[in-house]
Amino acid sequence: MLPSPREPSEISIFARDAACATPLAPSPVYPPRLMPAPLLDLKNIAKTYPGVRALRGVQFELRPGEVHALLGENGAGKSTLIKIITGLIAADSGSDIHVAGELIADTSPRRMQQLGIACVYQNPTLFNELSVTENLRIAEDGAIISWRDRRAKAQELLSRIGASLDLDAPVKDLRMAEKQLLEIARALGRNARVLILDEPTASLSQQDADRLLDLVEKLRADGVGILYISHRLEEVLRIADRVTVFRDGGYIGTYLQRDVDRSRLIQLMAGRDLAEMFPKTHASIGDVVLETRNLTCARGGVSDISLSVRRGEILGIAGLVGAGRTEFARTLFGLTPADSGEILIDGNAVAITSVSDAIAHHLAYVPEDRKAHGVVEDLPIAENISLALLRRLNGEWLDEAKENALADKFFRQLGVKAPSIFAQTRALSGGNQQKVALARWLATEPRVLILDEPTQGIDVGAKAEIHRLMGQLAKQGLAIILISSELPELLGMADRIAVMRKGRLAGTVDARATTREAVLHLAMEDAA
Repeated sequence: MLPSPREPSEISIFARDAACATPLAPSPVYPPRLMPAPLLDLKNIAKTYPGVRALRGVQFELRPGEVHALLGENGAGKSTLIKIITGLIAADSGSDIHVAGELIADTSPRRMQQLGIACVYQNPTLFNELSVTENLRIAEDGAIISWRDRRAKAQELLSRIGASLDLDAPVKDLRMAEKQLLEIARALGRNARVLILDEPTASLSQQDADRLLDLVEKLRADGVGILYISHRLEEVLRIADRVTVFRDGGYIGTYLQRDVDRSRLIQLMAGRDLAEMFPKTHASIGDVVLETRNLTCARGGVSDISLSVRRGEILGIAGLVGAGRTEFARTLFGLTPADSGEILIDGNAVAITSVSDAIAHHLAYVPEDRKAHGVVEDLPIAENISLALLRRLNGEWLDEAKENALADKFFRQLGVKAPSIFAQTRALSGGNQQKVALARWLATEPRVLILDEPTQGIDVGAKAEIHRLMGQLAKQGLAIILISSELPELLGMADRIAVMRKGRLAGTVDARATTREAVLHLAMEDAA
């Protein structure tokens, strides 16, 4: 029988407080003889490209009313399998695909959609200029369009998932969480029995992510089979009934959720232990490089922040969503300048009212939203790395040789996996894009590096590489401010953790001597 979900073994301070969380509804329980046939049953699935075996005889099964997570590092074969299931590409001969017990020979996108398979991707595939109603009913009307029927059906779909959206609002005006809900409603409107959710919460706040997971539970109770892909392991442990792991295009195994924990999943996915995820390098901690005294920015909602970071130190910044972590970083970097208080470098007060001021004082900032602010995807790697140094590199004319030499230095130093510095950044994995964003700011020769969610949305292998780089940079004397929504990351990598609450500093703790519970207590609104 399918297992009932349980509480996750790892608690993140940015997930719902485990003590007051609503218990998850159990999955349907069937007597063995009444076990429902799989909605989706894949066996011996293979896909070979010239010189590359993307999938090697993998298998996957999904039953009605089940959330089945598919895990693996980038390159493990998850995306290739999803493309096969949705009909975007064809599997190699010998692959066996059954949908609701029927062997499928025609796996075209139209046929797979007719069979009730739908996918909601991390980046919504909606028509931004059209309204909510039009997106829900696009290509589903006959020769005569009835706007009354369109609106009624659109409202019915939104009500089914508990979403309250303006039917006439253009999609471009919706928040990311609302776009995700609209995608799910559209899939259900096409009578989806199999719903594939590909990194659905990667771009959401924790509050919006919790709401989406609540919806997943509701859809499971309605009998929808959900194939769930996420790099957030705590999320998987909370929502999944079973977990299947791929590695390097191969099938590693399928496990009941109750039989695995975060450490075991990382081992299965990457072939490495949890301790390897946080390779904390011993660094000699020196004098204070940066200090803030009563730093306040009304526009950013940051008040009276006094803290310091030393040479060779990693200072973690923790807090709930909305606590002011990113806003504090933006104030430090001159994006939203402070109204009052002081910023001191080597004990000397400095004025940072712009990004140029911050760079001049040897501060660097790798922002949270990699795609929007971290890299320019349409530019090659070399141009991305040199963006923050164009004035220094070029005089009246662009010095391409100097630009390429600089880019090549950091390309090699950070181990970016790409054919060359001239490769398009868009073609890189999330982890390698993050390395390019980091390379850009390391090229400015900073003394203080601010990292805002540096491992968000990247696989466990890439996370370990970013953590290793952080340790090396600290050992070289860089002062690092690490903002993270993952408490294990802060406890594993930071020397001290400053906890924010409602735009203020709630306290600072020694990362080696504290506990998850202690940090959670400081972060919660009702903390003393």
